[in-house]
Amino acid sequence: MKLYPESAHLQLEFDKITALLADHCQTEHATEKARSLRIHTRKEFIDTELKQSHEYSQLIRNAIYFPNDYILNLSKELKLLAIPGAVLAGEQFLQLRKLAESIERIFRWFDNERRVAYGALATIIANTRYDKVIIALIDEILDEQGQVKDNASPGLKDIRTNLYRKRGELRRMFEKIVAKLNKQGYLAEIEESFMSGRRVVAVFAEQKRTVKGILHGESDSRKTAFVEPEETIELNNRVYELENEERKEVYRILRELTSKLSEHSSLLNTWHTVVGEYDFIRAKARLATDMNAEFPSVVDKAHVHLVQAYHPLLYLYNRKSQKPTIPVTITLDDSRRILVISGPNAGGKTVTMKTVGLLQMMVQSGLLVPVHPSSQFGIFKQLMIHIGDTQSLEFELSTYSSHLIHMKYFMENANGKTLFFIDELGSGSDPNLGGAFAEVILQELARKHAFGIVTTHYLNLKVMAGKTPGIVNGAMAFDEKNLQPQYKLLIGKPGSSYTFSIAERIGLDKGLIKRAKDLVDEDQFRLDKLLNRTEQDLRDLEVKEKELLLAVKENEKLKKEMEQVLDKERHRQQVEILKEQNKISEDRIAYLKDMERKLKQMLVEWKKEEDKTKVIRQMQALLFRKNEEKVVNKLQKKVDSKFAEVGGQIKVGDKVKMKRNHQVGEVMELRGKRAVVKIGLLPMQVEVGDLVVVKEKSVE
Repeated sequence: MKLYPESAHLQLEFDKITALLADHCQTEHATEKARSLRIHTRKEFIDTELKQSHEYSQLIRNAIYFPNDYILNLSKELKLLAIPGAVLAGEQFLQLRKLAESIERIFRWFDNERRVAYGALATIIANTRYDKVIIALIDEILDEQGQVKDNASPGLKDIRTNLYRKRGELRRMFEKIVAKLNKQGYLAEIEESFMSGRRVVAVFAEQKRTVKGILHGESDSRKTAFVEPEETIELNNRVYELENEERKEVYRILRELTSKLSEHSSLLNTWHTVVGEYDFIRAKARLATDMNAEFPSVVDKAHVHLVQAYHPLLYLYNRKSQKPTIPVTITLDDSRRILVISGPNAGGKTVTMKTVGLLQMMVQSGLLVPVHPSSQFGIFKQLMIHIGDTQSLEFELSTYSSHLIHMKYFMENANGKTLFFIDELGSGSDPNLGGAFAEVILQELARKHAFGIVTTHYLNLKVMAGKTPGIVNGAMAFDEKNLQPQYKLLIGKPGSSYTFSIAERIGLDKGLIKRAKDLVDEDQFRLDKLLNRTEQDLRDLEVKEKELLLAVKENEKLKKEMEQVLDKERHRQQVEILKEQNKISEDRIAYLKDMERKLKQMLVEWKKEEDKTKVIRQMQALLFRKNEEKVVNKLQKKVDSKFAEVGGQIKVGDKVKMKRNHQVGEVMELRGKRAVVKIGLLPMQVEVGDLVVVKEKSVE
């Protein structure tokens, strides 16, 4: 994106965003990329970077681990690899091994599922590969501490074996000498030490001539002398030679290893870039988390549709101060390309303008922004801004001259892919003449199909915006009663500057205010009052709209509660129906059991009764149930004629009548809530509640 002037990123405070982003970076690659953040103009680049930021932010929010733990700044090591004959140290090889290990873990993390779910993050490793030979080469030569292994070469193994033996011989011989000199009382307190890499004994200075050997030096106090005994000189020489041979062999092995790894320097450089890229994406995701940012949609045209958009820096500052931040909602499209914002000073006009510009730059840089997810950003190829006093002493330009120079550039270079911001258009000159020029500038920018936001106090610009296609008015809400800015943008109408209201509020002499009002053109004064009244009426309507919305929400809540109550009632009714159905089923089962008992009794009576017709009639009445009620009634009358209900507690031996079928029997046994009743020849279990005590009536 082309910026005008060069300081546009400073005026919109984009440099503060990049500084916050750099603070989250851990690698040099990511930090450098954050400080020189590129603003793209191609949709595919913007989409990819936004998706990467969004996918990593989802990992953070869902606490999903991503394997980029190592902080690797290996530019020096990788440059050395590219230099013929260079030799890396053991610790440097371990750093390269960590790089390979980190890449291996990243490749393992991206299984088939995650390559689909996190497709944008997977593109970082799409053009590279993991090669296990690098770790294998390093592990073959070095141990975990970065020391060359004994078996790194046959020569090194022999040297270290001999060195181990000679050091053992030297140690044993030295112990004998120390014991001997100590017995003679020649040794100082420290007894032994190393001088120039050779083992020496520490003797009292007066005994340095007594002990045969090479004098290597004395202590600062000159009370102790360091002597290499003549018995150990040959062994010390041999150890010294072997140590030199070891150093040469280790150097040769490391040089050979460096040479082998240099063949993979291109791959290692790619891996280093990959690790840096993931660190950069992580930094963008962490910044998004700090700002409570979302992933908006991007369209490949000039377009602005911000819903509940916050100024990122103001949001962070207010959150730290525990203050609320008022979001802004703005739409600039083909039918309304230019927004003219009016209203009182310190009402939030400039902040609103900066919010749109800063968020646009952030999105085209691949950064998530604090807006509602339904927001939609277009793509602009150039951004122009003119804010504040631009008086130039160097070129002897007044504020207005400088203003016109900037406006000249705007009009000459603006096009349909331009997003511009002008604070206080036309200010710095005579209100009438400056207002006329401002109107011409605005018309020219509209003619060139540029998109932008302009702030002004000029009445003629407010009138022009209301009748010119492509230009729309906007006002910052203001509480006239309390004279407090609301920091809320109202689209579709101009705003008043509240000049006289503010003067009255601060206690300016009423006579002076009246004189000022008299000097103002009556039509202009009437229009300003009309704007005041319109704005206040609109605020009242907004309050009523909020109350109405609350009432609608309350009705919705009551509706849901009522539906829940109805659902519970339906459920209760269904349960009652099921209970009734179960009761009917129980009655049917009881009826069938009673039928079974009666049939068994009839079978017994059939065998005993000589008159079979009587039994047949009973069977017909029982099986065909055509006259069941009559039979039951007859049976009931027959029983009632012989027995009378007396009630009371049922005891063994009592005569009882069954309430359902009016049969009489004798209680033989009580079993809790059931009684064993003998009816005829067959005993049967009956619920106690279905029985009533009866007494046989006396025959008169």
